[in-house]
Amino acid sequence: MILPVNNTSSYLCVAEILYLTQRKSSVIRQSIVRKYEEIQAVLQEDLRITLTHLEMEERAAISALDGLMDRNCSLIQEIEQDLARLTMALEQRDIQPDILSFCSYPAQQDTDINDRVMDVLNRSDPSTVKLDEAKADQVLGLTNNMLQLIRSQTPVTKKLISSYSSEVCLDPETAHPKLIISPQGDSAAYTDTWQEVPDLPGRFDTTLNVISSQAFSFGRHYWEIDGNTEDCWLGRGSESWCVEFFDGEYTAWHGGVPHQLPVTKHFSHIGVLCSFSAGFVTFLEADSMTPLFSFCAGAFSGCLHLAVCPGHDHNGTNSKPIVICNAHNLNSDF
Repeated sequence: MILPVNNTSSYLCVAEILYLTQRKSSVIRQSIVRKYEEIQAVLQEDLRITLTHLEMEERAAISALDGLMDRNCSLIQEIEQDLARLTMALEQRDIQPDILSFCSYPAQQDTDINDRVMDVLNRSDPSTVKLDEAKADQVLGLTNNMLQLIRSQTPVTKKLISSYSSEVCLDPETAHPKLIISPQGDSAAYTDTWQEVPDLPGRFDTTLNVISSQAFSFGRHYWEIDGNTEDCWLGRGSESWCVEFFDGEYTAWHGGVPHQLPVTKHFSHIGVLCSFSAGFVTFLEADSMTPLFSFCAGAFSGCLHLAVCPGHDHNGTNSKPIVICNAHNLNSDF
């Protein structure tokens, strides 16, 4: 018995799911934005408090130096007054010589002036007014530690995506005869020599490809590739999802359709994120987790393998192997 399909009901169901999906995505996005805004607010408040402490110390130092300048001005005035009195005494001596009075007065005055000058100079030495540099160094050290902590936790997606890491090894029975697969199955290198290998149904013989022994059909999976070579391909078939680096440019491929990527930098590490539940394959610059290109596949029709192609040697300019950074290496950083 075949039940009739109500196209209108089906359309409304899809439309409702689409609306709910967009709404849920919007709520998640707003929540993440609020958390980042809260982090920024906490850092701004901490910066404000720290700068307030530094400004208080600066004002205290300036106030102390102003006080020293006032005391120095007072000392100069006192010295000028003493000099004026001494001058008057000398003039009176010329008019009424009194050797005893003259000798005792200037000597006593001179002693008093010297004592006062030395006392004020000792108490008004500007080198004694200093900022608390040790405290400033401690604050700078703490802020540097906080910066290192933040850097260790960012990008936030790095830790999350790395938790999806799946260990894979390359299957030598699928490798093109001009590819050398490492004994550990974690790298592939090009050789000019056509190697004598068994002619197996799953072996590539036209493209320089090799695929992983492991196949995946559900869940989320992440791999990182050390593709620090002149040319390399991550997958390259009519039905595969691929990003290639060739002739200094990155291109994403699927179904024979190229997508030129607007990047000029040569990345040493490329990440591949596959989500069966969300139906996408994303290629990322692995160090910053910046997405390079995302294929929205919808539903995958079969199992997926990781495929790599190191490219041709190009007269020794592309001799480095392409290396898989396996899961235990990725997670060791966290």
